[in-house]
Formats: sequence, C-alpha cells, structure tokens
Amino acid sequence: MRLRRRQFLHLAAGATTLPAVSRIARAQIYPTRPVRIIVGFPAGGVTDIIARVTGQWLSERLGQQFVIENRPGAATNIATEAVIRAPADGYTLLLANATNAINATLYERLNFDFIRDVVPIASIVETPFVMVVNPSFSAKTVPEFIEYAKANPGKLSMASAGSGSAPHVAGELFKMMADIKMLHVPYRGDAPAITDLIGGQVQVYFATMGGSIEYIRGGKLRPLAVTTTTRSAALPDIPTMADFLPGYEATAWLGLVAPKNTPAEIAEKLNKEINTALADPRTKARFAELGLTVLPGSRADFEKLIANDTEKWAKVIKFAGAKPD
Repeated sequence: MRLRRRQFLHLAAGATTLPAVSRIARAQIYPTRPVRIIVGFPAGGVTDIIARVTGQWLSERLGQQFVIENRPGAATNIATEAVIRAPADGYTLLLANATNAINATLYERLNFDFIRDVVPIASIVETPFVMVVNPSFSAKTVPEFIEYAKANPGKLSMASAGSGSAPHVAGELFKMMADIKMLHVPYRGDAPAITDLIGGQVQVYFATMGGSIEYIRGGKLRPLAVTTTTRSAALPDIPTMADFLPGYEATAWLGLVAPKNTPAEIAEKLNKEINTALADPRTKARFAELGLTVLPGSRADFEKLIANDTEKWAKVIKFAGAKPD
C-alpha cells in the first residue's frame, strides 16, 4: 500500500508539472512550419519593406519561412481582423502600426477591440513625420508658417494619406497646438499626397520620412520640422517641431502582435529574436536608409506604447472630428 501511495504521489506531481513542461517544450521547438506575417498595406511600401526585412531575419534565425501576406483595405482593419480571428498558436502574426491605435477611436464600430484582442510581441521601428511644403511657398520656418496661417485662416490646404491616417492626426495635432485652421485634403496614401504637394495643389503635408526623404534631398520638397523630440539622423539640420511647439511629438511605430491567448513562451521567443536583430549594426543601417529608427524593448514596453498612443490619438481625433474615408 505504501508503494502504491508513493507511486501515486509521484505521478500526481508529474501531472502538475506537465502543462508547464509542455508549454516550454512547445516554445523550444517553435516554429515547426511556415509562419504568416499579415500586412494591412499593399506590397512595395515602407510597411511592406519592414515586414519583409523582419520576416527574413526570423526565417534565418528560426529555420522556418516567415511568409508576408498583404491584405490592404479598410485602413488595416481587414488584416487586423484576419489575425485576431486566426488560431492563437504563433503561426499568424500581424505587422501592427500606429493606425491600429488611431482606428480604436476613428471607427465607432469595429468587430474587435485591438488592445483586448491581441498579444504584443515586439516593437520594431518608429518613424518621424516631416512637415514639408512646396519650395515655392513663402514660409521657410515653422513660426513663419504659423504666422501665415493665422493671417489667412482656412486658406491653406493640408494633405493627408487619408482621413484618420497617421499623417492626418500628426497634422491635426499641429493645428490644435498652434491654434490655426487649415483645410484637410485626404488622399489615398503617401505617394499621391506628395505628388499634389509638389504640383502645388496643396500647401503642406506631414509626410512619412521614408516616403519623403528622396524628394527632400532632391530639392522638390522643403522640410520645416521633424515630429520627434530629437533631431533625425537622416535630416540633422532640420529642427524638431517641439522647438517651436513645446510638447509636440508624433511618430508612427511598427511592431508584431499575435492573436489573444497566443502562448507567452512563443511571444517571448519572438521578442528575443527581434531584439537581437535590432541590435545588429547592419539592421540599424538598413532602416536608417529609410529614415527609420529601431525600437527595441520588452513586450511590456510595446504594450504600454500601444495603450499610450491609443489614448493620445483619441483626443486628437475627437478635436478634429475625423471620420473614416
């Protein structure tokens, strides 16, 4: 009887530790098949490039293909919902971005709650916006621009990459803090907005660094300020917006998230691999070419970033009265 009791206690102890051991073992062998990274933008843009660079690192380090799947539409909501509805097993990931934080307020009804329904894995990069004007425009500095706008209320046109897009809310934050009025002209993306700015159809645009840097270097656009709190290495001679409007900051982040209930061990493994890649000087240089800054950190850091951005942009969207296109 004593032997049987000892055997029972041994088996019971083993059963108690089995779930934890199986989770750790699952994380150790993950991935055993290809992993999808879903992107809510078309192929060829900066977001797609970041996804492909990230997928290549992970493929090389983890021994399985990380396949990029582009699902554009509905301001990334189609891609986001596809990931949220996927099995929570680490084999379907989303390249999330600041648009996801904006959409939480911009859309009155969504079929998901982004903060509640995803597991943050790792932030990857952040990009500043650049306040750019046509070189023929009279204002050569931010104070001159604000002075002109106040003298001509509502006569300036501000382009955006779409209502509620990250460039739009960056511009609305500027309007709110500078106490000026401008007509908002939404476009379907960075490229057409920049084309019309160069053509003189609009007067100002808060462009992504990646989408505007070559036009700036080529003299087709005049930068007035970057939207980070420190100067950009890509444009070291350009002041920050905070130099003129203390407290102003607007950046767009990108990072990986997974469906809710994805095992923490898998999320931590991916976080570790991404942070290792971000520490590589070659990775930093590759992203710097696009005007991007690597954004390493823990999963908790990324979770806090998403929550803070969601709260910040909610205030700006309500101020602007922005609605989806």
